[in-house]
Amino acid sequence: MKKDEENQFLGNEKISKLLLKFSIPCILSLLISSLYNIVDQIFIGNSKLGYFGNAATSIVFPITIISVAFAWAFGDGSAAYLSICQGRKDTKNANTAIGNSILMSTIVSIIFVVLGFIFMDKLLYLFGATEKTIGLARNYFTILLYFIPFYMFGNVVNSIIRADGSPKYSMLATLIGAITNIILDPIFIFGFDMGIEGAAWATIIGQVLTFIVSLYYMIKKTKTFKLTKTSFHLDKKIFGLVSKLGISTFITQMSIVAISLVCNIMLYTYGAQSKYGADIPIAVIGICMKVFTIVINIVVGIILGAQPVLGYNIGAKKFERVKSTFKLVIGLTVIVSIIATIVFELFPELIIKIFGSESELYMEFAVKTFRIFLSLIICTCSIKVISIFFQAVGEPLKSAVVSLARDIVCFIPLVILLPHFWGVEGVLWAAPIADAIGIIISVILVAVFFRTMKTDEAEKNISQEMKKSQKGIIITIAREHGSQGKYIGELVSQKLNIPYYYKETAALAAKESGLDQDFISKINRKQDILHELYLSTSPVKFAIEAQEIVINKIADEGACVIVGRAADYVLRDRKNLVRIFISAPQNYRIKNIMKMYKDDEETARKNVAKSDKHRADYYKIVAGKEWRELENYDLIIDSSIGAEKTSEVIVDYIEKIQKK
Repeated sequence: MKKDEENQFLGNEKISKLLLKFSIPCILSLLISSLYNIVDQIFIGNSKLGYFGNAATSIVFPITIISVAFAWAFGDGSAAYLSICQGRKDTKNANTAIGNSILMSTIVSIIFVVLGFIFMDKLLYLFGATEKTIGLARNYFTILLYFIPFYMFGNVVNSIIRADGSPKYSMLATLIGAITNIILDPIFIFGFDMGIEGAAWATIIGQVLTFIVSLYYMIKKTKTFKLTKTSFHLDKKIFGLVSKLGISTFITQMSIVAISLVCNIMLYTYGAQSKYGADIPIAVIGICMKVFTIVINIVVGIILGAQPVLGYNIGAKKFERVKSTFKLVIGLTVIVSIIATIVFELFPELIIKIFGSESELYMEFAVKTFRIFLSLIICTCSIKVISIFFQAVGEPLKSAVVSLARDIVCFIPLVILLPHFWGVEGVLWAAPIADAIGIIISVILVAVFFRTMKTDEAEKNISQEMKKSQKGIIITIAREHGSQGKYIGELVSQKLNIPYYYKETAALAAKESGLDQDFISKINRKQDILHELYLSTSPVKFAIEAQEIVINKIADEGACVIVGRAADYVLRDRKNLVRIFISAPQNYRIKNIMKMYKDDEETARKNVAKSDKHRADYYKIVAGKEWRELENYDLIIDSSIGAEKTSEVIVDYIEKIQKK
């Protein structure tokens, strides 16, 4: 099946069938990864360590998330970049991006280990350690610290292996580590009486096995890239783009750290003033959050499976399918959430006893925590789903707003404020109140998004037929905004009597792929402060793939002029290609924009800067190069000499080449 046929399958097949195909593997993979976070708590809670041991692991957990934040940012960023490079068959830059990510992960992991040992006690006390738990937390954290480089490597390459087309192998690597951890926990904790150190060793042995399996893949089994020594030479430009692509993951993970830090501080402070003490609340909240990860991972798996379906159909402007997919995902999320809520509200004791039952006070606070803290998980899950939904449909800014509104804007201030009135229980009530506010914001954004979805018919009359041509020079024109590049391209095509493609490229790509013409046409003009992240989203990737297929088909027809769309890069291997870049002084371009669009000078200046930036961003994503670099072009010309004169210079240049 051809690429475009595979993509159109996403626009035609029954949605429930597509979700079943894509979501099940995602759910299984996420559930396996959550085992790491839960198994230790179960065995430790049922050992002689009791809730003090669980409190210690709850203190250490958010600190290790800091390392995961960097690892996932590097991994997700390089995985996104790998997907982009796969589309343009650019193995060199893909190798560099992945090698740089592994290199920086190693450097960060070493720094993390050093700082961890230097500031260990300060960090542990900061995250809620008491005199009763500091020793256990220190012992647990010390063992984990030594193996942080292995842990980070496994998390970095997990995303890369999936992007390389081996999701099953990625899941296998994680599964081997998780199963090892499950098997070794009772052996070390109970059989060898190693206590919390046994739990730590079980964890890191599992992580090392994941590292070994992942390393074997990177050395022997890669499909679309191959690492060499040069891959690990730091390329600031490529790694900078990888970092930008991974920044949303980093922010998400660091928000978990911030939430855990503030939560533990307030639980420690107000728990110490209550009958429960500081250790019971910290131990219980850690268990509560890790149990909740099971629920959240199920719904996240559902929406992640829906991502390609949403991405293609938003690009095709099949809005009814987008709505239907969203409704189905939300419906499944509500069902999962209701079942979980019933269990947490009616049978919290059964869940708590899995992790050990220490005392009446412990059980009392644990029951309160599950019933209050998780009372509105239907909202929590829906907020998470809506955040990922916006990523899937190419709205990274809305995604960030939804995520941060609940976690940072609402939850953290409430955790700090409410205990002043309700004591330690105020921390618990912060979650449902933040959920209630967060879901209102999310629903409003979703409602606005769906209400504003419409198909723009303005460009539907553009020809969708390939123009006949003959053998000859293929001319690509890249241009600065306001340099009259489109008009100059038309003049050149008329003088040489060859076909001209500008908007026609998008029209043909739409016909080829089933995507919407207007959507394709505007992918490098979207006004968004997260423009580079937008360009890496699924719907834009579908559009870029469609354009590249069509640009090559246009070139197969023979001589032509193609304006924009990074055509110079797409056709880079063609011997009969002439790559032209049209530039002009800024003031000249501003005057042209003022004349064409009736803008005032300040508006025209901003539009020139914004359009040039977006073209540069687009070119960077598609070609992996800088848009204005001279080496990318055969002829660079200043159009301030006039459009007619510029076209004559280009025609003379082409005719000289043809005579050779």
